[in-house]
Amino acid sequence: MLAALNTGHEGGCGTLHANSADDVPIRLEALGIAAGLRRDAVHAQAAAALDAVVHLTRDTTGLRRLASIDVLTRTTSGWLGAHPAFTVQSDGSVVPGAGRSAMAEMLAARGCPP
Repeated sequence: MLAALNTGHEGGCGTLHANSADDVPIRLEALGIAAGLRRDAVHAQAAAALDAVVHLTRDTTGLRRLASIDVLTRTTSGWLGAHPAFTVQSDGSVVPGAGRSAMAEMLAARGCPP
């Protein structure tokens, strides 16, 4: 998936099973290492390919619901990190997170209205 998303085409989507958006970098790392990639290569490929994570969860009725939207960025040490832009609370309210401004900048750079 990371190789396909790094082919230079604009946009893409995929599904990854992880417990939370915070767990996405570690899950990608585990899958990449199992495929024979080095840890730093996985993080470099993921950082180049992925901008955001839309994390879904199942509610008590079994329906999928939006849990959070996180922005993915590289840390100063080069590892990929997830930063919540928005989190949906159990009552349905949406709470902005620390990654909100990074998401706004990312969308603006792509010509999306605020």
